[in-house]
Amino acid sequence: MGYLLVIDDDEKLCDLIARCLGAPGRPVRCCGDGLAGLQLLRAAPQDCLLVILDVMLPAPDGWAVLAAIRRESTVPVLMLTAKDSEVDKVRGLQGGADDYLTKPFGLQELAARADSLIRRYTVLNPQAPAHEALLRGRGYRIDPATRRVTIQGREIVLTGKEFDLLYFLAAHKGQVFTKQQIYTRVWGADYCYDDGNIMAFISKLRKKVEPNLDRPAFILTV
Repeated sequence: MGYLLVIDDDEKLCDLIARCLGAPGRPVRCCGDGLAGLQLLRAAPQDCLLVILDVMLPAPDGWAVLAAIRRESTVPVLMLTAKDSEVDKVRGLQGGADDYLTKPFGLQELAARADSLIRRYTVLNPQAPAHEALLRGRGYRIDPATRRVTIQGREIVLTGKEFDLLYFLAAHKGQVFTKQQIYTRVWGADYCYDDGNIMAFISKLRKKVEPNLDRPAFILTV
């Protein structure tokens, strides 16, 4: 099972990132200093999908942690820091970071960047762990390995993007997302947001998965 590693001494920020990026089969592990983060990474390097790293950490600082990671691993590293000068950005990227995002930041942008890095890493690295778990609930089963969906014993035929949308919603059961947030997480940062497009997809998906459209049980609008 793959995990995300956040190395940042701001506990509230770590909790926020964990809620934003965590999903079934993809936990987020947080460390408040560089040494603890490196120890955790070294304990299971093959299972880490992404490291989110601050610069201003108790010794060793983020620059030293980045250098240590790059000596030992190819896992993608996203620098997340208040150091916003061009010199710092260049230092991070030339030092081996795969992306650099400054604080304050938007959760949608962080999620899009993280998903993009993980997607690229898992495609280019066949040894990277699968990070999508089989989802089961009352009356439904969603299997990402086979991309098959059954609801109340009936198999539902979905397009690729319909499956991605359903899996995302089921993996975040009980959470509320704006249409923009859904679009960013499912379609990715490379697409232009289109309100009509996302609503059309949700409407088609509802027709396929809801036993009773007048009383939807799976996809709710609030």
